[in-house]
Amino acid sequence: MSVPGLTYDVDAVVLDIEGTTSATGFVVDVLYPYSRARFAELLTERAGEPAVARAMAQVRELTGEPDADAAAIEKTLNAWLDEDRKATPLKSLQGVIWSEGFARGDLVSHFYDDVVPRLRAWHAAGLRLYVYSSGSVSAQRAWFTNSPVGDLTPLVSGLYDTENAGPKQEPGSYRRIAAAAEAAADRLLFLSDRPGELDAAREAGWHAVGIRRPGEPYFEQGVGDHAQAGTFDEITVSNSRSTS
Repeated sequence: MSVPGLTYDVDAVVLDIEGTTSATGFVVDVLYPYSRARFAELLTERAGEPAVARAMAQVRELTGEPDADAAAIEKTLNAWLDEDRKATPLKSLQGVIWSEGFARGDLVSHFYDDVVPRLRAWHAAGLRLYVYSSGSVSAQRAWFTNSPVGDLTPLVSGLYDTENAGPKQEPGSYRRIAAAAEAAADRLLFLSDRPGELDAAREAGWHAVGIRRPGEPYFEQGVGDHAQAGTFDEITVSNSRSTS
């Protein structure tokens, strides 16, 4: 059931993934170990591939170690993984590994039960849906392609990460997404569990709702002074401009 006050007339909804559409525990307990076990092979056997070479160069630049070899880069990646650092090259390499894992059938993504029916309803009502996650675009695409109920990418109009949009706690990133989506700031709604991200979206002129799901890392912290919901079912979204 919807919650009074959580009603929005917008053109598009932009979705965070971890803690919002999906369980952070699945990412941490399933996807992180899967990538950690495959970094060494990727860095040593496929270093010549453009995506891998670019990420390795970015690691060297970020660490100030221009001569770092594959072993040193793997060590850095694992340290960042332990810190849950949202480093772009880490997310890029995870995206390569996860995309292939999903394609092989090793992995199937997770969505909370309330999410997919609500996304389908919003899409059918003429709302555009976008994803903005710290995970790479390739990882996002694999995630939505390989859901437990099949391919969800037809519902999604665009994917954004820290590389093509920018850091998630900077208002400028949300302005870039609005420009790319050709949407006015006040016609965009962002859903996330992280207060810093919600703050940045609001500063950029967006509507923002904090998603608080029991068991998620930010549940106890809360979402500051933002509107909040426990599930997507508590949010009513419509698009008065839609002709569908």
